[in-house]
Amino acid sequence: MTDLTYVTMCGLHCTLCSAHKRTPAQAQALKTTLEDEGMPDWGANLPNFKPFWDFLCNLCDPDNVCPGCRAGGGYPACEIRKCAQARKIELCPLCDDFPCDKIQAFAHIYPTLIIDGQRMKKIGVEAWIVEQNERARRGVIYADFRIPRDTT
Repeated sequence: MTDLTYVTMCGLHCTLCSAHKRTPAQAQALKTTLEDEGMPDWGANLPNFKPFWDFLCNLCDPDNVCPGCRAGGGYPACEIRKCAQARKIELCPLCDDFPCDKIQAFAHIYPTLIIDGQRMKKIGVEAWIVEQNERARRGVIYADFRIPRDTT
């Protein structure tokens, strides 16, 4: 059985999320700077320091940031996840209706979603996961080419 822990139902790969790559590295850099400045010693007297420090320490560890949508992480009200669960589908790219309206709408934010899903269907899930892990190893993250949400 293929390990889908870091594969979202819609067809994204969690290791390409900045929460698992860039954010922990940046958080660690900030934590190191603050430690070098003695913040853990004197900052404890500042209002809300403890929750801030705890949050920062959690951000440093990619395993504490988000467990992936299969383990309850990600956007809690995700309609794509709800649909996949209702249809008892492990991966949307393997659904006969892929790419559906929900996926097409999400692809306006994640422009590789549909082509990556088509690639998954073509080469198989295991080979696709290997490719995504290689992308992550090379430093690719979705934030580098994600399109901002339209807030107007």
